[in-house]
Amino acid sequence: MEKSRIPVIIIFIFAVINIFTIQSCKKDPPKPDRDTCTVDYKPNIYFFPEENIQIDVKLNFPLGGEVIKSEPLYNDGWSVQIDTTGLIDNLYDFLFYESKQPDVWQYEKGWHVKKENLQVFFESNLAEYGFGNKEITDFIEYWIPIFTESNYYMIYPQDKDIIDQAIELLVSIKPDNILRLHYVIKETKEPEVEITAPVIEEFNNEGFYITEWGVIL
Repeated sequence: MEKSRIPVIIIFIFAVINIFTIQSCKKDPPKPDRDTCTVDYKPNIYFFPEENIQIDVKLNFPLGGEVIKSEPLYNDGWSVQIDTTGLIDNLYDFLFYESKQPDVWQYEKGWHVKKENLQVFFESNLAEYGFGNKEITDFIEYWIPIFTESNYYMIYPQDKDIIDQAIELLVSIKPDNILRLHYVIKETKEPEVEITAPVIEEFNNEGFYITEWGVIL
């Protein structure tokens, strides 16, 4: 009888571990172990409506997680006015947030980039994905000064399908198109790394569309 109970106990232990992993992204700040919980830094959400709109925006975390920083204040979501220039509440160019959630990111495809080539790389790469000059300039001005600690970086792009698994973007007025791109960026000492570059699909920026970029370190 005692032996037959061992598998049941083992299953129970693994279940508790899995629950704890998800809950850790809901409560305490994430630990250095990125395999269980990651922080998505400074995602910016830009809106491009064809007319002035009032819109409600929410973030949902299917696997566990939460917003840990935001501007304007997120609370249970944003309710904002946006004009045809993309200006939000006559004050913000974008909705800003940071969040923690489980690590669902892909590490199979990406790019190996030298530090001195990062700005040129991101300017070209963001444009190829479909971001406009404003979004690209904001990214460059914020992130390039941060990447100074290593001579080389591994860059893994996360597209909308991957991001939606962990962070759903819910809007009360359905856009015609949404572009979401978050980069996982890792320092590396390796001067050469073989990695497969992803296929970049052309983004359709017609009608009412939304763009979003962010970085996971």
